[in-house]
Amino acid sequence: MPALALKNVNQVFGTGTARVQVLHDVNFAVEPGTLSLIVGPSGSGKSTFLSIAGGLLTPTSGSVWLDGVSYHDRTKKQRDQLRLQSIGFVLQAYHLLPYLNVDDQFKLVDHVKPKGNLDAKQLGELLDELGIADLRKKFPGELSGGQQQRVAIARALYPDPSVILADEPTAALDSARVEVVGALFQALAHARGKAVVVVTHDVRLEKFADQIFAIEDGVLHQVNK
Repeated sequence: MPALALKNVNQVFGTGTARVQVLHDVNFAVEPGTLSLIVGPSGSGKSTFLSIAGGLLTPTSGSVWLDGVSYHDRTKKQRDQLRLQSIGFVLQAYHLLPYLNVDDQFKLVDHVKPKGNLDAKQLGELLDELGIADLRKKFPGELSGGQQQRVAIARALYPDPSVILADEPTAALDSARVEVVGALFQALAHARGKAVVVVTHDVRLEKFADQIFAIEDGVLHQVNK
């Protein structure tokens, strides 16, 4: 069973002369234990796709399924709980709270989701892998863009979600860190059985992917590796 599936999804914004169709009859499925890339130019519909996949946006038509159950069959409260428990978001806007140091960013997650998060040892290993273990007492304003991005990645992985949705997670990283993040996402998929979906311009990630999809003008198709 796919961990996440989109079936015949269309997304339209506006009406009349302002009507724009952003996604056209999109079908997509990702299995646990796989890393999938969605590649495409700016304005192709990648971020809209990710918002719909994560339940942040309701499609104009079509359905989204998580672990075999449609979002449509859940109440808003149930969808919110599902995102909290099962989906980890790595967004372009890092959303780190400026008045909390790195350690406290994770403690905040503990307040919202008290159970099922990584333990202290696992978190330490993750921070080591990302090269940010020595930044735990730093505030976001004291970090570079790349460091903030790596903290945001760690925070998204901290709740141990079954599905990870990442929007340009390597945009601010140099090639060495891209290798680290690519290998980390691959390991999360293969070793921990996560379903990882990465929306990106970054072709440096392609070698880590199990499947690659291209999206252009809202049309999605699979690319042979």
